[in-house]
Amino acid sequence: MQLPPNKNVYFLSDFHLGVPNAAASLEREKLIVQFLDSIKNKAHTIFLVGDMFDFWFEYRKVVPKGFVRFLGKIAELSDAGIHLHFFVGNHDMWMKDYFEKELNIPVYFEPKVFTFNDASFYIGHGDGLGPGDHGYKALKKVFRHPVCQWLFGVLPPVVGMGLAHYFSGKSRGAEHHPEENFLGEENEWLIVYSKEVLKKEPHHFFVFGHRHLPIDYRLTNESRYVNLGEWINYQTYAVFDGKELELKSFTGKEDKIVRKA
Repeated sequence: MQLPPNKNVYFLSDFHLGVPNAAASLEREKLIVQFLDSIKNKAHTIFLVGDMFDFWFEYRKVVPKGFVRFLGKIAELSDAGIHLHFFVGNHDMWMKDYFEKELNIPVYFEPKVFTFNDASFYIGHGDGLGPGDHGYKALKKVFRHPVCQWLFGVLPPVVGMGLAHYFSGKSRGAEHHPEENFLGEENEWLIVYSKEVLKKEPHHFFVFGHRHLPIDYRLTNESRYVNLGEWINYQTYAVFDGKELELKSFTGKEDKIVRKA
């Protein structure tokens, strides 16, 4: 796809709306809506790269309470003709067809490749990719299984959502969100994964969330790995202007971004 003049592609992930409490989540949600307002005249495409909610489950007639400002804003952007894409994360993996039917936003459960102005983007949330983390990978298969989702859906919403928020509150996504540290390329699983993909197929950019640390890492002369960070500590996002991909912070925390040339 060729971008029209003066139009950009934006990448965001890991809002974790819903934690650590309603008041803090609402404050963060308002900041996210403010950011989306600030880019709406420049945006051609917006990628929401997972864990936008700390928990999400769609019953047949019920969706989670709250997040109306965020949902209303992305509905407005979608109605205005901006292309939005949603990649599920490990916290909102039980997404079904609500976004597609109500908001006209396609939902992806695996990484997917997009091309803009001849630049190839390999995009995914990032959970379960790369070496190690075998326990989570096994658990992910169970949670993704239709039978598991059906069993959870049998529970009354008040019970199911209560359990979900209890266990979500015990996960990394809902804890104190300490600032992360770069572990070195051998121990950064998504860098290892990106290098393995590069052996099979070339891509200019690998864009992931999940890691919670904003990272801009050069893999080769022609390829970079970008982790989008999160919106609790960093408020970071990436923007592609048709030529360059840049990792930024909406609140001026660029000094927190790990940059490895």
